[in-house]
Amino acid sequence: MPATSIALATDPLLRFILRRADDALVLGHRLSEWCGHAPMLEEDMALANIALDLLGQARALYAYAGVVEGAGHDEDAYAYLRDPADYLNLLLVEQPNGDFARTIVRVWLYSAFMDLWWQRMTASKDAQLAAIAARAVKEVAYHLRHAAAWVVRLGDGTPESHQRAQAGLALLWPYAGEMLTSEPDEAALIAAGVACDPETLRAPWLGRVKAVAAEAGISLPTTPFSQQGGRRGHHGEAMGHLLAELQYMQRTYPAAQW
Repeated sequence: MPATSIALATDPLLRFILRRADDALVLGHRLSEWCGHAPMLEEDMALANIALDLLGQARALYAYAGVVEGAGHDEDAYAYLRDPADYLNLLLVEQPNGDFARTIVRVWLYSAFMDLWWQRMTASKDAQLAAIAARAVKEVAYHLRHAAAWVVRLGDGTPESHQRAQAGLALLWPYAGEMLTSEPDEAALIAAGVACDPETLRAPWLGRVKAVAAEAGISLPTTPFSQQGGRRGHHGEAMGHLLAELQYMQRTYPAAQW
């Protein structure tokens, strides 16, 4: 019997939670693809640990989403039983890994923002979101330190490592702006102090990125932030392939118990 996709309510708080949970799940899955393939054992373990942190954040947020929605959906249902258009993650996190430098640049751009975002969310008027943020902020601080150190190491390394870091930044930069904008249905949550307005983090995020880029000797692209749509369920082909792998066991063996 095939597994049936769940239908989601349109509650703004639910969608706000799912957007951030989906970011963590999808990026965590991308990083898990490096297991056994990283350039050194220590980095294999480091990327796996970052992936596990992200998965933990996703689980906490999905569990809370189930409480908010009240439809009997657990974290597995949100992760494995939605169609691609019902995932609300950033386009940035679903892009294929590419080489190691591109992967590190993505973790750096994302973590530089999420470190600020989780810090702000510790003051959320929603006690559960504030509690999740209090744990996540410690994890993301490490993600940022690790990725930023690698960006400097690559950018200030050999001509090839510099070129790869610069190329990764050029490729991913157009997707980064989606982190810095809110969706219309989040306005009331922001006004109520439940949600953080990402637009207020644009300047500090850009300042952080510029500082690391300068130390690494790489240049920030001058192209505008142009790619968006993930927050509304508009994804690229890569997302379909990612979900086919992510959801395979649940779709093949519905409700399997381990």
